[in-house]
Amino acid sequence: AQINDGDVLIIDRSLHPSNGCIAVCFLNDGFTVKRLEIRGKSVRLLPSNPAFLPIDLVEGDELTVWGVVTYIIKKPS
Repeated sequence: AQINDGDVLIIDRSLHPSNGCIAVCFLNDGFTVKRLEIRGKSVRLLPSNPAFLPIDLVEGDELTVWGVVTYIIKKPS
């Protein structure tokens, strides 16, 4: 997703999250920015950073999609 520390994310809270979108999510007790993989009733959160593993949601997880990322404003170098 090419999102780095210091970048500004523009979030649209009115958009319905769809498969493949990048979203700001509140999962259990914290915020994360991940790509959504939605297949039927199954949802996975996919990181863009290869240092992190995908998150498979399980029963009991509390997920709120806070908003969909529509633009990324890059921090000047």
